[in-house]
Amino acid sequence: MARTSALEQGEQVNNCRTANPKLAGQQHRTSPQRPVSCRTASRTPSRLAQGSHAVPIVDTHPIGQRAPWSARTHHDSVAPAKRRILETANRLFYEDGIRSVGIDRLISDSGVTKATFYKHYGSKDRLIVEYISQRHSLTREAVDVVIREKNDPKSALQALIDLTVAEVVTPGFRGCAFINAATEFTDSRHAVRQIVSDHREWYAETLSDLLRELGHPLPGDGGDELVLARDGVMTGGYAGDPVAATTAFVRIVNRVLDRASS
Repeated sequence: MARTSALEQGEQVNNCRTANPKLAGQQHRTSPQRPVSCRTASRTPSRLAQGSHAVPIVDTHPIGQRAPWSARTHHDSVAPAKRRILETANRLFYEDGIRSVGIDRLISDSGVTKATFYKHYGSKDRLIVEYISQRHSLTREAVDVVIREKNDPKSALQALIDLTVAEVVTPGFRGCAFINAATEFTDSRHAVRQIVSDHREWYAETLSDLLRELGHPLPGDGGDELVLARDGVMTGGYAGDPVAATTAFVRIVNRVLDRASS
């Protein structure tokens, strides 16, 4: 099948390496058709929306460039101080880690008073939950925009692959914000872990729906494989060589897509 330019480039770079993905999740998942494609939409709105007021993160990339998954939301009714606090948390939590950033630094970098911080969030824990909830909302919005604009599953999948590759090779990339957050909260019952789990389920089902439309024989398995491949490129691209990681990622993705075209 035809590849996008990023897919072609991925095959040309470092092609002497071999990928040996150990992919799990062979249970076939059934889900409704996209774009309202995931159980998250009907099962978890209260959890994801808890404490969230659609506060925009104007720039989610740590070095001031627009990240592929960032998106603007309407914020006319949101207090500027509250917006600044969340934007600052988004930057600092991603750059330095959630637990290593204290309230005093959040207040100082946001340019607000301690009273203002507690008025809007009450505690750092509430801010953390809103931070990861907003990350989910922005990612979901951006993916939905791609799917609507491309208007066919093949182009949408290729665009999402291109965006992932572009994100990983961008200077300042520090891995997947959701995986990073999950590593800092060991209790699987914690609200952050629940949001991360919901996010991953939504993403896998969205990819599965696109693969189903392409005629993949096992779209649920394929969606799981693509999510695990994305986990790998996000982690390997940060901890190791981003070019090698994205090249292996593209090879794995191609194998999944080839099953849909065979």
